[in-house]
Amino acid sequence: MRPCSFRAGLVILAASIALCGCTSRRVSLPRDVVVVSVEQQASWVRNFNPLTTATAPRWPTLAGIYEPLFVFNGITGKTIPWLATGSEWREGGRVLRLSTRSGVKWSDGRDFTASDVAFTFGLLKKFPALDRRAVWSFLDRVDVVSDSVVDFRFQRVFIPGADEVGAQQIVPQHTWKDVKDPITFANENPVATGPFTEIRTFQNQVYEVGRNPNYWQKGKPMIAALRFPAYPSNDRANMAMVFDEADWAGNFVPAIDRVYVSRAPKNHGYWFPPVGSMVFLYANTKRAPFDDPRVRKALSMAIDRDLLLDVALFHYSRAADATGLSDSYSPWRDSTAIAEGYWVKHDLVRASAMLDSAGFRKGPDGKRLLKNGTPWKYDVFVVSGWSDWVRAAQVIVRGLRELGIDANVRTYDFSAWFQRVQEGDFDLSLGWSFDGPTPYTFYRWLMSSSTVKPKGQASMGNWQRYGSDAADGALTAFERSSDPAEQKRLVSQMQHVFVAQAPAIPLYPGPSWAEYNMGRFDGFPSAKDPYADASPNKYDRGEVLLVLTNLRPKAGAR
Repeated sequence: MRPCSFRAGLVILAASIALCGCTSRRVSLPRDVVVVSVEQQASWVRNFNPLTTATAPRWPTLAGIYEPLFVFNGITGKTIPWLATGSEWREGGRVLRLSTRSGVKWSDGRDFTASDVAFTFGLLKKFPALDRRAVWSFLDRVDVVSDSVVDFRFQRVFIPGADEVGAQQIVPQHTWKDVKDPITFANENPVATGPFTEIRTFQNQVYEVGRNPNYWQKGKPMIAALRFPAYPSNDRANMAMVFDEADWAGNFVPAIDRVYVSRAPKNHGYWFPPVGSMVFLYANTKRAPFDDPRVRKALSMAIDRDLLLDVALFHYSRAADATGLSDSYSPWRDSTAIAEGYWVKHDLVRASAMLDSAGFRKGPDGKRLLKNGTPWKYDVFVVSGWSDWVRAAQVIVRGLRELGIDANVRTYDFSAWFQRVQEGDFDLSLGWSFDGPTPYTFYRWLMSSSTVKPKGQASMGNWQRYGSDAADGALTAFERSSDPAEQKRLVSQMQHVFVAQAPAIPLYPGPSWAEYNMGRFDGFPSAKDPYADASPNKYDRGEVLLVLTNLRPKAGAR
């Protein structure tokens, strides 16, 4: 498809939404129920397990139903005490002592204690598939000191470990101790500490989660429930926002000022700060020829990122540089490493020459051949319904075909896609990055040998299964250092390794998508009130809890 055809498709979509605006389809809802659009799926599967990596739990399981010990605010850069109230390093950085919050109850009325924290981490140790953050790669044991104090003893000095421990969702010992298989456990009726815990209804097309009757923050949440209709595609979810059928979303919306804001300028708002995760094209490095960095760099040079941003994103973002760092890490970025990253520039001639020199030449029909003489034929995996990603994948495929690769876009429902990339069952796939307060977490899940899982074993990150000795050295040194200058030097070293080896192909830093309707509710973060990230997608380190506990019904709204 030619570039103008991509743009025409988006213009037609935007025009159709605008034309449909002549009629209203507002769904009548109780004034204190927020309708949310986060996941795009044709139907819902009832799963509220916050620990498993085997399936994707329903939103807001990870931050809303269950809660972490600390919440990281990516906008302010501050870590906020949550189920824990404080932390202290002891014994020269080998023991992290946490104080847990008193007065917290589980939604069934039982007291939350430090024993629940120790039990949760014990589950991660007993069932390694639950250990999404690989905390037992650095933990030695977890000891309950008292009802409100727990000690995490580390195998070694590991300063970033405090961030990973603090981000862990905690489950109740009294309801999980008898669960035989917590990996496959659907946890259909959760008992938790979060602001929303009561499953008021669950059908294949809609579910609703009501507020926790025993929530520890007095007077919160101020809304009664969250409702989730099943929208099978990004376009259908956007239509729901346009027609005021949804109050809050974290979706890509084309031409948002014209399509959404102009319909109701006083109520329709959005905020897309460039602090989202980096969007990557992941090449499975455990499969030839993607184990060759020359191949990965050549694939990257086949991608016209300017066209991609035009077609898929309406230029809501920028093209990635070769460090892969998003704007949230601007203070860490090394200009010399960026300058060395020639392979993020669109250059088909150089890409073709690089593949030729690596032994992957074109056959008589113009198709690129593997060394055994068979033609290259690969699918680019992407989530169906994620229209921005699908269009990005179409641009990528166009470039790969020009390079002589028989490439095609392959879409999957989110759950099927997530399982395949987590288990390493793919050749090429779009995906996101894994971020933390510093670039350490970002690079650890891209290059650390300790995060490489065997094929078939679900992994939180490092889906491309790449390990680097050079990166391991810098990452290990960073783990032992609390000196800011030394940390910055080591992050610069990580950037140079990433640029040299191209373990993954960065496309663009993802805007943190957030659209909201202020006609019925107040309290959404915005550029004018940036108290937190407004996106419902920011749940991994609990940030969405800051929004859920701040939303309130608008006076006089219907």
